[in-house]
Amino acid sequence: MKNTFCCDLNNEELLREVIVKIRLKRIDIQEEVTVEALLDSGVMGLVMSSEFMRKQGFKLKKIENPIYMRNVDRTFNKERLIKNTVEVNIYY
Repeated sequence: MKNTFCCDLNNEELLREVIVKIRLKRIDIQEEVTVEALLDSGVMGLVMSSEFMRKQGFKLKKIENPIYMRNVDRTFNKERLIKNTVEVNIYY
């Protein structure tokens, strides 16, 4: 596990970023990939980038109602919409 500390210049609080190594196992073909993941990004669920999904060859499943993503400051995230989901098992 890797810990990174930084200081938020707005309120000078000590912030902690916790990154852990996890294994993602693709359900469709039983292949695994080991990656570093941000443990608590403030997201209300489990999220991975669409670029990462494509590069890793995950089988994408379109979701019926896309979800708008916003950053903590309420601006839209650069990815804008969550349009797909993937099925993976996560091991840590």
